[in-house]
Amino acid sequence: MPKLCIIVIDAWGIGALPDAAAYGDTGSATTQNCARAVGGLRLPTLQRWGLGNIASIDGVATNVTPSGSFGKMAERSEGKDTTTGHWEMMGVVLDRGFALNPNGFSKTLIDAFVRETGCGGVLGNRAASGTQILVELGAEHLRTGFPIVYTSGDSVFQIAAHESVVPLEKLYAWCETARRLVDPLRIARVIARPFVTTPDGKFVRTYNRRDFSMSCPTETALDVLKARGVPVWGVGKIPDIYDHRGMTREIHTEGNADGLARTPALLAELAREPHGGLLFVNLVDTDMLFGHRRDAAGYARAMQEIDVALPSIAQALSPGDLLVLTGDHGNDPTAPGTDHTREYVPLVCYAPSRSRGSDLGTRGSFADLAQTTRAFFGLPVAGPGRSFLNDVV
Repeated sequence: MPKLCIIVIDAWGIGALPDAAAYGDTGSATTQNCARAVGGLRLPTLQRWGLGNIASIDGVATNVTPSGSFGKMAERSEGKDTTTGHWEMMGVVLDRGFALNPNGFSKTLIDAFVRETGCGGVLGNRAASGTQILVELGAEHLRTGFPIVYTSGDSVFQIAAHESVVPLEKLYAWCETARRLVDPLRIARVIARPFVTTPDGKFVRTYNRRDFSMSCPTETALDVLKARGVPVWGVGKIPDIYDHRGMTREIHTEGNADGLARTPALLAELAREPHGGLLFVNLVDTDMLFGHRRDAAGYARAMQEIDVALPSIAQALSPGDLLVLTGDHGNDPTAPGTDHTREYVPLVCYAPSRSRGSDLGTRGSFADLAQTTRAFFGLPVAGPGRSFLNDVV
């Protein structure tokens, strides 16, 4: 039975949306600006599949006979965060964005968090870069044992703690308490940000991060697939983003290299399922390690590592299968600040049964992917968005 593999390259944007100015993101273009900053990207597989036909990207040429289908998707929901983007690509469009806290969280919320967790106090409570705040407050955290609480330009309540000071299970329990407290406040995610000390004395975050998301208010395409008996395997932070709903299997990964290396084997395993299934992968490093840190060279390397891995993933596909690559928002590594950027996201599709791709144009919503997912598994189209399945397989 056919398999659908969706790979979300986290923070993969391809140009400012028409309303980007309202978010302070005029001129943002993650892929193009990164390519310009490093003297051109080398992405031969994505070039063959049509990435260079979506926009002018230094180093990525247009292709008059692309073997993949290509286009870009506009986000209809308000916001530019992980949860909003992923929810919309599975069919949930938010008319009202999540709450932001640029000046930190209220005393009422912090007092309730301290009281209910018994943590004794918090450090920070402001908007900050996740790496910079460890530089500023890591030593004080080691001295006091108080967790570092901070936010960003996204709707997040982040809790950082050293793994030798706060055991992971305790940190996760604190996050569960915070999740319950912030639910009425419409804060999209509580994120556990464990860190350690390197031999040279620096504080670095680990892949023991966990996201505690709001539960989606309505049914997603994932919920529908699971209810119909279709296997849905979430890889990386995908299960966290959907509050573990709609999943039949969850696979934790240690960053992009791990996720990319495991995807072909997971596809081969999924092929043995009687009804095929969906393999839904998130590759986080482009966002977490490079976009937020405004590291264009690192972002470029991550994209090139993904491109190198794609042929092995494509070889794990069978006739009738479909591979979709897209993003959930932008994070222009050349932009000021450290927050996400409001952008279109690329849409690149590869089907082994099709020798020539097609131009998918500009899609009006990320929800087009939800309708395509439904159609791929023979389910009725429902909700926002338009399927592009007939144009890619």
